[in-house]
Amino acid sequence: MRDQRAAVIVLVIFLVSAVLLLKLFTIQVVDDSFLRRAESNAIQRVVDHPYRGLVYDRTGKLLVFNDPIFDLMVVPREFQVGDTARFCELFRISKDELIEGYNAAKSYSRVKPSPLIKQLSTKDFARIQDFLVDYPGLFILTRSVRSYPSPVAAHALGYLGEISAGQLKKDTLLYYSQGDYIGLSGLEKYYENELRGKKGVKYKMVNVRGVDKGPFKEGQYDTLSFAGKNLTSTLDLELQAYGELLMSGKTGSVVAIEPKTGEILAMLSAPFYNPNELAGAAFGKTYSKLNKDTSKPLFNRPIMATYPPGSIFKIVQSLIGLQEGIITPTTTFACNRSLVACHNHPSPVNLFGAIRNSCNPYYHQAFRQIINQDVSSNTYKDTEIGLNAWREKVLKFGLGAPLSLDMSGEKGGNIPSSKLYDRIYGEGRWKYSTIYSLSIGQGEMEVTPLQMANLAAIFANKGYYYTPHLVKAIDGDSKKIPRKFQEKHTVGVDPHHFDLIQDAMAEAIYGTAPRAVMKDLVIAGKTGTAQNPHGEDHSVFIAFAPKDDPKIAIAVYVENAGWGGRAAATTASLMIEKYLRRTVARTELQDYVLAGNFVY
Repeated sequence: MRDQRAAVIVLVIFLVSAVLLLKLFTIQVVDDSFLRRAESNAIQRVVDHPYRGLVYDRTGKLLVFNDPIFDLMVVPREFQVGDTARFCELFRISKDELIEGYNAAKSYSRVKPSPLIKQLSTKDFARIQDFLVDYPGLFILTRSVRSYPSPVAAHALGYLGEISAGQLKKDTLLYYSQGDYIGLSGLEKYYENELRGKKGVKYKMVNVRGVDKGPFKEGQYDTLSFAGKNLTSTLDLELQAYGELLMSGKTGSVVAIEPKTGEILAMLSAPFYNPNELAGAAFGKTYSKLNKDTSKPLFNRPIMATYPPGSIFKIVQSLIGLQEGIITPTTTFACNRSLVACHNHPSPVNLFGAIRNSCNPYYHQAFRQIINQDVSSNTYKDTEIGLNAWREKVLKFGLGAPLSLDMSGEKGGNIPSSKLYDRIYGEGRWKYSTIYSLSIGQGEMEVTPLQMANLAAIFANKGYYYTPHLVKAIDGDSKKIPRKFQEKHTVGVDPHHFDLIQDAMAEAIYGTAPRAVMKDLVIAGKTGTAQNPHGEDHSVFIAFAPKDDPKIAIAVYVENAGWGGRAAATTASLMIEKYLRRTVARTELQDYVLAGNFVY
């Protein structure tokens, strides 16, 4: 009985298995309707790209917003083209571009979507949308590009570009995909994480003709996108635009800072470009054109160009000498032109007179006393010790290293040490007579325009500064900006030493920059001339105003414009007037600056 029962069970199992196998064979081989039904509705994963955060100026004016664009996406495995010539005609693409785009998408993934035609305008999208149903594997992905209602501040704001293979490899969070856009410079790059927002994903059913059949499982697996955070920049749109007007046709830079906060009010690099030119489908061609331009419009001069500080550095020398007790307000030296050249002015001069008249021999002699303090009987060793001690004091003024503002690519300039001169001349083979040009801000010393504007802020604040920065608030909250921009830095000089400095700077512009003088407003300033071996010297001026309650500190560099009291000082004075009074009454001075004939 047991054997018969086991045989029956085996027979039943065999019969059931045979029926199931026969049914499966019928479904998969004889009748393919189930296969066709499964293939007729594919699940398509569509990334919902968020709107990038907006950027405003300090007064609430819009600087950067988003314009919608459309990418034609392709899923290589599903893509079918019958008549290639007709496709190219409809989509206004060459056969080579079609092949190149398709192969690039296929090499990335046969099943994941990739861009075939990027950044279609609204008009182009409207023209092609009715043809999409004829081509399986194609669909439209909506994105956005940056747009600038006022085409200014291109270097500060930065631009977007398609993410590179190298950047994709560094994306450990796997946020980005091939074809995504990312901040490549300026605020767009530094605040990429805040601006980019959070992607969403939608799953939808589409048939073989690409027709949308609705969300997959009623959107159960969809996730929402979240727009990026808005930035309130420190820039003053009106001041920035006015500065670019004044610097039109010139080469150089302007940096204006609110001294008490380190907020950058204006930062421009001339020549400049319209930021709208690097947004949209024409990015590649426009970037190539700008990159080849010999005037270097992409070069961000405020943070990348370095120059000798010239006579402006005499203020730093004065403060170090006062703090160390090496010189006093009554310290007097003769204007001995056998030491170094100078211009006509009364002699001898005390410290106030040296600043007012920018006396080169005074600082030649004062700097010698700062460097050579007879700490060693060996003159060479004494100079080495003195130079290194002096350098440590200078570095506290935010010189010799990047200030680390919220922008990449910043240069640090150079405050030379003994190691530099050992490499140039050999150890123990140089002394004060080798390096005396440092006394007046020349020689191997280099600074950036941003550092010079920060110096003006230090002089205005009587000995402290906040790291210059370009963002005032993130999503309306000023506490969300990086902590380093809220920390005060002191330069190691007692505040009372700045009283004489400020008074002398206020007097100095009457002698060296009379055009910069404003009625009923005291400007404290200092001219400089940065030596240029390739042509006319560069015109330099720093200032702050009003003297007794500074609200703006500024540095202006105008390349190949000669004496600092002309091009740079007049430009700075007009910028100060614009910011403090919101209008410019000195139209004759404005015409002088716009004309740009400074060396005649």
